[in-house]
Amino acid sequence: MDHRVTEVELPPLFCPLESAVHPQVRRVEQRAEEWIHASGMCATEREKAWVIATHSGDFFSRFAPEAEDDDRLLAAALWVYWGFAFDDARCDTGPLSNRPAQFNALAGQVQRACEAVSAVGEDPYIGALQDIVRRFRSFAPPTQVRRFTDAHRSWLSGVAWQVGNQAAGRMPGLDDFLAMRLLSSGGEPTFALLELATGAEVPDREMHRPAVRALTEMAILVAALDNDRHSLVKELSRDHTDQNLYTVLMAERSLPLQDAVLAGNALRDRVLQRFLRLYDRVRPTASADLRTYLQGLRYGIRGNNEWGLRVPRYLSLGHWPDEMEYGALTYATEPSDTRPGPIEGAPTIAWWWDEAL
Repeated sequence: MDHRVTEVELPPLFCPLESAVHPQVRRVEQRAEEWIHASGMCATEREKAWVIATHSGDFFSRFAPEAEDDDRLLAAALWVYWGFAFDDARCDTGPLSNRPAQFNALAGQVQRACEAVSAVGEDPYIGALQDIVRRFRSFAPPTQVRRFTDAHRSWLSGVAWQVGNQAAGRMPGLDDFLAMRLLSSGGEPTFALLELATGAEVPDREMHRPAVRALTEMAILVAALDNDRHSLVKELSRDHTDQNLYTVLMAERSLPLQDAVLAGNALRDRVLQRFLRLYDRVRPTASADLRTYLQGLRYGIRGNNEWGLRVPRYLSLGHWPDEMEYGALTYATEPSDTRPGPIEGAPTIAWWWDEAL
């Protein structure tokens, strides 16, 4: 095992947000597991075991704990299972992870299958995705489905960017990395699922407000950077640390790993504090459906941590996933960096601090 695994110390996370989980979470997970076995998307029993061990039903039950319809919640959770499975098999460490031309061809087929249920493709992930999207179309208005498919395209574009970097042996700078991570993390489609799961229908005039877009992007980035943290030990143990917040900071600022961890935690805390301040300004005048969506962003940041700090996907270091104990979690009581204003060296996200939002 890489000696850095035992040397790195991960600070507790600052996350003063509400914790909740849907009461039917275990039933949703059971139904999702049945679907995974029947979907045909996993090539081996080991792949299937790792997909099930993502506990994506638990994950999304924390994003939408107040969803009134279990079928809506299940459909949203199925996409999260599918997304993790596709990421592992085709994006992250799979055979296409450093072959951009081949990945882009598959991504195009996958996206078209997401947009048109009549589209065909040989990859088993395509049929599984189409089944999920059919479920969305059976209960959600076209606007909400379209928001999801547009977000899905954004995710695949970010993964293509990441695959291109890996193929070229290119380590992005901090600004490029943050722009890429906003897309490649899968946060766009995951948060687009909030409307599908809860039944909220946020009017365009609200959803497209710069302040609401900023809140969405901040929630995506905080969750993405938290996932870089959650997966760090596992990636170090497997010598798979190509592009994450810490390797980027190590390269750009010539930092040792521990200092990069602390710098990354400070950056993340500054974004979360800006999210909290802007949320407090936007919520009082929001419609009921926008309030539901904004609360989902809060639930999602917190729920992603409660899931990520316990899930076998990040904590199991062996060939097969181990079940984790759901013990109490310890959070930081104060942010690690309280400096106001935009992040230094990151103009791509500086607009989040614009007081005109």
